[in-house]
Amino acid sequence: MNEMTGKWLGWIGIVIAIIGFFYAPVWMGSIAVILGLICLVTPKKGLAWWSIVLGVIAFIIPYFR
Repeated sequence: MNEMTGKWLGWIGIVIAIIGFFYAPVWMGSIAVILGLICLVTPKKGLAWWSIVLGVIAFIIPYFR
């Protein structure tokens, strides 16, 4: 994958993780983590890790309510 694809995957993962804080956190958090893991094979490692971390947080939040 090239750099532009990694950039888009990273940003889409971050946006989905943020949406996951408000709507369907388990599904959206899972999708964000998967997109972050796919993005790790591109040069955009920072976006990938942000997507993974925010996705995990969105995934875990409902279990503490």
